[in-house]
Amino acid sequence: MTDVLREAGRRRTFAVISHPDAGKSTLTEALALHARAITEAGAVHGKAGRRGVVSDWMDMEQARGISITSAALQFTYRDSVINLLDTPGHADFSEDTYRVLSAVDCAVMLLDAAKGLEPQTLKLFDVCRFRGIPVITFINKWDRPGRAALDLCEELVDRIGLQPMPLTWPVGEAGRFLGVLDRTDGTYIRYTRTAGGATAAPEERMDSGRAEAELGEDWIAACEEAELLAESGGEFDADRFADASATPVLFGSGVLNFGVRHLLDLIVDLAPRPAPRPDVDGELRPLDAPFSAFVFKVQTGMDRAHRDQVAFARVCSGVFERGVVVTNATTKRPFATKYAQQVFGQERTTVDVAYPGDVVGLVNANALRVGDTLYVDKPAVRYPGLPSFAPAHFAVARAADLSRAKQFRKGIEQLESEGVVQILRSDRRGDGSPVFAAVGPMQFEVAAHRLDSEFNSPVRLDHLPYTVARRLPDPAQRPIVNASSRSESLIRTDGAELALFTDQIAMAVIQRQNPDLRLDPLVAGTD
Repeated sequence: MTDVLREAGRRRTFAVISHPDAGKSTLTEALALHARAITEAGAVHGKAGRRGVVSDWMDMEQARGISITSAALQFTYRDSVINLLDTPGHADFSEDTYRVLSAVDCAVMLLDAAKGLEPQTLKLFDVCRFRGIPVITFINKWDRPGRAALDLCEELVDRIGLQPMPLTWPVGEAGRFLGVLDRTDGTYIRYTRTAGGATAAPEERMDSGRAEAELGEDWIAACEEAELLAESGGEFDADRFADASATPVLFGSGVLNFGVRHLLDLIVDLAPRPAPRPDVDGELRPLDAPFSAFVFKVQTGMDRAHRDQVAFARVCSGVFERGVVVTNATTKRPFATKYAQQVFGQERTTVDVAYPGDVVGLVNANALRVGDTLYVDKPAVRYPGLPSFAPAHFAVARAADLSRAKQFRKGIEQLESEGVVQILRSDRRGDGSPVFAAVGPMQFEVAAHRLDSEFNSPVRLDHLPYTVARRLPDPAQRPIVNASSRSESLIRTDGAELALFTDQIAMAVIQRQNPDLRLDPLVAGTD
């Protein structure tokens, strides 16, 4: 068990969160590059024959240049084991991002230097704040025109009440990136561009005297700005970072690999180590207790040759050993872990042992669902489940080719198990016409694309006019909802009865006409 605690102390498990197009996948790959996990960085579309980004492995992601599904990357840096979870930035996939944030100990909040805090970043930060996840801020794209560094830091205070604690400060305004002032020792770091940013940028460090002699007013301005922020509460305080009331701030450029090594060093030195997690009863499970983990993501289609299903599980306690038979706390059934893998984007290697903080990919995991707890030995343990977000978009799905009905049903079951979309059914519509329920409309595109490409079952989607969903706790009141042309009741896979309404007005009218009708929010805080 001493080995468990020592190995857990080497783990750093974090997610990168941002608004779309802030450069998240590029930064993810730059981190892997600096850790020498890969030898050359690519771009989402590929460039000059280079490989595409390792985290965006789905063909739809590569075609659109956006992250659609979260990805897990594991590599070593210095003496630490890094578990990096890349997340979708688009708001339509926020449910997937929420699940990922349940499995990490820290988050890197990526900001575009020209745009600062954007709507999706704010939503994801709220999740981090709710879960008490410490946040490191990386202000990206300083090689392009953007806002003033002081303005961006002030925005953190004014909009989200997060005190910035800059550890590096840019020399030269956005778009004229000369290097950074390292505030830990007052030295200047100058970066040298590499061809297309394909390799790690060389760094040259010099003392402040030489920096002032070579850079003049640019260096003096950077020092004055950094000092001004320090005097207003911006000096680094590890305790404030740990309690998520302040954030270390770094400046750089992911596409040029500028400032990325600083971020890796900061994660290794300061990011929280795995800690005991509370179970459903609020009891903390010690790190050196027998093995336990929870499933936060299920994904199919990563290996096109086999089309197997992988369940991503965060190890919470004990030692995972490949081949061990675990118990699924949800079903009380055993599950054999014969095929366990570490994941690096789409690439996978067999893993024999894993420790708290690690993410293990369990292959052929058709019996596992998002939110399941896995454990060995007595007493049993169960971690809190992951909530489903309240959907706001709905569409009836039908097989475009009736001869592919079997493949259609199999595909629906698969999408359902992964949580790509929520699946609603009713006797009125029948099993052949399930209703897709989604947080955002792009989820429909992903579902349709996967049904076609993975199951060879083209689908026709007929969009429904509903925009509001509530839980209907009393099934006996189903006829009240179905009596109106502006509402409908359906049953979700988990057994929850949902009442759908065209809008808030339609819901209010039905409630006024039926005072005894009870409607509950689907998930507190996400409705």
